[in-house]
Amino acid sequence: MPKIAVFSDVHGNYTALAAVYADAQSQGVSDYWFLGDLYSPGPGSNDLWKLFQKMNPSVRLKGNWEDLLLKGIAGQMSPVKPSRVYFSKLAQSLGSRLQPEILTEIANWPATAQVQVAGQTISLSHNLPDENKGQKLYPTAPQANFEGLFVENSQADMAIYAHVHHPQMRYSLAEQLILNPGSVGQPFSQWAKQQADLRASYLILDINAQGFSDIDFRKVSYDHEVELARAQAVQIPYLDLYKEQLTTGRVHSHDHALLTKLNNQRGYLADVMAYNAAHQKQN
Repeated sequence: MPKIAVFSDVHGNYTALAAVYADAQSQGVSDYWFLGDLYSPGPGSNDLWKLFQKMNPSVRLKGNWEDLLLKGIAGQMSPVKPSRVYFSKLAQSLGSRLQPEILTEIANWPATAQVQVAGQTISLSHNLPDENKGQKLYPTAPQANFEGLFVENSQADMAIYAHVHHPQMRYSLAEQLILNPGSVGQPFSQWAKQQADLRASYLILDINAQGFSDIDFRKVSYDHEVELARAQAVQIPYLDLYKEQLTTGRVHSHDHALLTKLNNQRGYLADVMAYNAAHQKQN
């Protein structure tokens, strides 16, 4: 019976994903399910894609950062907020380094999947099946919000989602199992001691004819200095913010005051506006 590694929220962190892959292989994993957010703000590009293809996930879902990547590269994200400038600048920089066929494949990824394994029906999504962004499924959200994970299949035995970067296990009101693998490249917690743990997170499902024989939440160490060097080598936008993320776990993707300052000082707002205008003329 299969051993399946479930992972998500890599966010461009090649070094973390490589460590997860090595750990999963050592545990005898035979399949991978990916629940979205492969790229950005980290430097991973074609190298990350090559590793992802080597893992060859049988499930590949589109997360909200896939949507941001595609819209940003197409010049379709209006820079009306500092955060949109941030997402656009990251996408447009990454787009100059990515092979075009990668974007074509990502654009065709589904938002959800229903999988049958050893008699178990499992619903998979990045966040809610009909909404792959927002904080409705943050771990401290009301229980009623989590019932939305079963909107596409009320008879599913389990739902697995990602997006909130917190490993967790809980139940629906009907006591269907709900899991989250946490984040490979960007672990997050409001609790200081939890946030200090910056290891990559994923989970392994061990399923046999009787059901789930093991649900293993994994934490994997990796060399953060090596990852920072990869970011420095390609001079990603917002490099200082990525360094802070790697060393403290803090992110600033919605810190509008800070992003306004950086976007204006570094010319990122002007860059995005010029890029969008050029793409609108082409289309």
